[in-house]
Amino acid sequence: MSDQIIQTFMHFLHLIGVLIGLFIGVTFLVGLIQEYVPLDKMQRVLNRVKPPWSNVIGAGFGALTPFCSCSTIPMVIGFINAGAPFGASMSFLIASPILNPVIIALMLTLFGWEITTFYILFAFVAAVLTGIVWDKMGLRSSVKRVRVVGLSNSDSPSNHQDTGLNPTWWGKNKPHIMGATGFAINLFRQLVLYLVLGAAIGSVIHGFVPEEFIVKVAGPGNLAAIPVAAVIGVPLYIRASTIIPISASLLGKGMGIGAVIALIIGGAGASIPEVALLTAIFKRKLVILFVITVFAVATIAGFIANALLA
Repeated sequence: MSDQIIQTFMHFLHLIGVLIGLFIGVTFLVGLIQEYVPLDKMQRVLNRVKPPWSNVIGAGFGALTPFCSCSTIPMVIGFINAGAPFGASMSFLIASPILNPVIIALMLTLFGWEITTFYILFAFVAAVLTGIVWDKMGLRSSVKRVRVVGLSNSDSPSNHQDTGLNPTWWGKNKPHIMGATGFAINLFRQLVLYLVLGAAIGSVIHGFVPEEFIVKVAGPGNLAAIPVAAVIGVPLYIRASTIIPISASLLGKGMGIGAVIALIIGGAGASIPEVALLTAIFKRKLVILFVITVFAVATIAGFIANALLA
């Protein structure tokens, strides 16, 4: 037992070290991108492009924002109030929490390129198609009139440029670098406990949970585990930084890849706090459709993953 505890602790130290280094590096790079391509520029681009390409761009912007589902909503309101296409804004809403650099980096490190590539392609296509279909259904009328103050980038460090006549490269880019550094540090402070929690639970699963139990309950042969995982994931408020290390350990113990994918998409894509926020900006019909869509995307992705990757 003592050797098992030591091995579990060493696994935790290795895992948390990798995750923290990866998280800080990725969020810094994302912060740089957002410094040079702020929200108002995203809005202008979406306003100039027509569907379906605006849906593709909206999902692409969502893939650049390492936010949880609740943090995405104020940006969606900003897009809609700025006159961005409804469908593109909805593609952003779906893509942002389930398809962002932090999730992709964690999955690539813990799951490998094959599973990660499938996840990226499926999530991106699902976000684009959701925006197109919702737009065709005329659901723009289901958005309430809501405004959010404070979405402007005017107070960010990048807007206080060097006033020298011949600024150096560092003088030009220092505000952006400092802004990206502050973004990474602030996001790390918010999420470090979730990283530690996910690594700790994953290490305990890795060290103590019998493989036979996981295979029996949620193995690839149990297809019912996929919709069950989606149902469990959708109402929970599980950050990707927590659920991905746990899912990696479950996968290593024999959990089916379909159930793992369904759990990640359901947990990252929707939550009770997010649904509560959505009721403030969406009418009931669109809120219900949002929950059904996330569940359907998680379940379909799970079954396809089981067929292709099991």
